[in-house]
Amino acid sequence: MSTPRTGIIGGSGLYHIEGLDIIEHFDLDTPWGKPSAALMLARFHDEEIVFLPRHGEHHGIPPHNINYRANIYAMKLMGVSRIISISAVGSLREDIAPGDFILVDQFVDRTSDREKTFFDGPVVAHVSMADPTCANLQTSLQQACQSAAITTHTQGTYLVMQGPQFSTRAESELYRQWGMDIIGMTNMPEAKLAREAEICYATVAMCTDYDCWHQDEEDVSVSSVIEVMQANVQKAQTMLAHFFQQASHHSRCECQSALQHGIFADLKACDDDAILPIHALVKRFL
Repeated sequence: MSTPRTGIIGGSGLYHIEGLDIIEHFDLDTPWGKPSAALMLARFHDEEIVFLPRHGEHHGIPPHNINYRANIYAMKLMGVSRIISISAVGSLREDIAPGDFILVDQFVDRTSDREKTFFDGPVVAHVSMADPTCANLQTSLQQACQSAAITTHTQGTYLVMQGPQFSTRAESELYRQWGMDIIGMTNMPEAKLAREAEICYATVAMCTDYDCWHQDEEDVSVSSVIEVMQANVQKAQTMLAHFFQQASHHSRCECQSALQHGIFADLKACDDDAILPIHALVKRFL
């Protein structure tokens, strides 16, 4: 592998892009277990892309049971330098309508009982999450959404709930009072782990519904979400085609040095048992 790759985490239908050549599928094992599915390596023009269906090949893994650590570690093993997360969300604002895309720039993590770090000890690391998405990647995605003529909001705070149930009406109203823009179940701890892995990360959130706060709309249901989601996937395919056709270089940024001053250990003094689970993340320091 001579050039960095782009990772796409989302639904399995995203890779139905005209002109995409599938190269190989990789059924990987990681120190953190198996990822959600085999990773598909493909080529579009001069770009190598690694696709991973977050919920498994047949959408059989609920949000709270996704092995986020295995998914991100597998991306690292595949030589991915940036990840585009494609996620379905509900809107908490009147002006974000079903069918709109949102380029998330902030998260509020309300999940529980999910493994959220690669650094469980004895190697300890603290990385900054002040700006949890990559500004360079966001800019390229904004240009791609514009080229695809998709109604896109260039900022937004994504509240990540535990799920798999949808919100109560009281919860939905509370999150609106907090100033949250959209709500979903999957991007945490995914974004935190990508930062620990020094992989650029950005979310393209696809709005499917108004959650349950909107009195003039139907309460969120699986059938209504799926109908809008199918249309959104077609938009996402077009957006990704534009993204890879435009001048979208893998530029260096702060995301790719997140561990530089974050590791609280002398790695060269650590034994193999401590290093093995995180070797792909820290090998440049050894």
